[in-house]
Amino acid sequence: MRAKVVIAGVGHTAFGKLPARSTVSMNTEAVRHALADAGVDKAEVDGLFVKFPTSSFEMMYAQKLAEAMGMVPRIGGVWDQGGAANASMIGFAVMAIEAGQCEIAVVCFADNPKTGSRNAYEKAWGDDGIHGWFGTPCGYAMIAQRHMAQWGTRAQDLGEIAVACRLHGADNPNAQLRLPLTLDEYMASRMIVEPLRRDDCCLVSDGGAAIVLMSAERAKKRQINKPVPILGFGQGQTSWDVALRPDMTSTAASVSAKTAFKMAGLTPVDIDVAQIYDCFTIAALMTLEDYGFFGKGEGGHFFRNEGIQTGDALPVNTSGGLLSETGMPGLQLVIEGVRQMRGESASQVNNAETCIVSNQGGIMHTHSTLILGQTL
Repeated sequence: MRAKVVIAGVGHTAFGKLPARSTVSMNTEAVRHALADAGVDKAEVDGLFVKFPTSSFEMMYAQKLAEAMGMVPRIGGVWDQGGAANASMIGFAVMAIEAGQCEIAVVCFADNPKTGSRNAYEKAWGDDGIHGWFGTPCGYAMIAQRHMAQWGTRAQDLGEIAVACRLHGADNPNAQLRLPLTLDEYMASRMIVEPLRRDDCCLVSDGGAAIVLMSAERAKKRQINKPVPILGFGQGQTSWDVALRPDMTSTAASVSAKTAFKMAGLTPVDIDVAQIYDCFTIAALMTLEDYGFFGKGEGGHFFRNEGIQTGDALPVNTSGGLLSETGMPGLQLVIEGVRQMRGESASQVNNAETCIVSNQGGIMHTHSTLILGQTL
């Protein structure tokens, strides 16, 4: 299926604090922008793949959204893999298009935890709540502690990721947080859950995003402007909760990436730019390890000697990622990958021909990978 399906259009809302905006209204706005970018009428859309809002789950949400947008899709629905769902839905849409189940698909997501409910992020995690395990950061902090003990990772290594993301976000006019960060400022930021500091943790954001997919053949016939081919995709799943995992420093990203690289016919050395899910800096570091860009415990050396800023060996999160552009999980990373492949990013990587995108859900429970190619 390599390059058989393309991303024909992208769109999003503003990111940040959007009071009085419902998830339906934000999804509708993002989809409208994506359809306009692709030059597609909503009546032509026959596939609608939706990640339900994390902060306010409701039944039949995809049908509610389709009704609000005036669409009657043949195929679609709502998926839940946490933050991995967006990239996974793109893979499902690709397979549906290839199987003839739909011709033009929309993938979209919107949420409003900034001005609505953030209970999904603050709640107790099962029975471990009696031990004080409340909120998402605790699980990632446990993983980070283990990684530091097992592989010698330092706070400064995590800080390099935060600094790069914040630097790129400062150049992004769409970013929620446009404030550069130095490593000294990172080290001085307060602890949230040791060893994770404030600047290790992603933003909480309202916002919506959407993409339009169709076959490469259809895009050519329609003379779509700058369609971006999907070269590979894959998924990985972890069934164990954090405290029960036999290995806390390896993730399903390795399985997901292996599938995507095989489909694309590429290896890590062929990747020019990466958009890596950075809900917490430790997640980004471990994803880069499991994708094969460097070995376990070698992240700090790679960051300091090869580099992850624009102009370095492997630019990472060139729009600012979840740490700077928006904490709205997943789809904004795909959109920035599309910008890079079109040559339209605010932090454009020179001569970029390939981009890898990671999405991750839960506390490293689910993982999904996309590899994009240069516009056709």
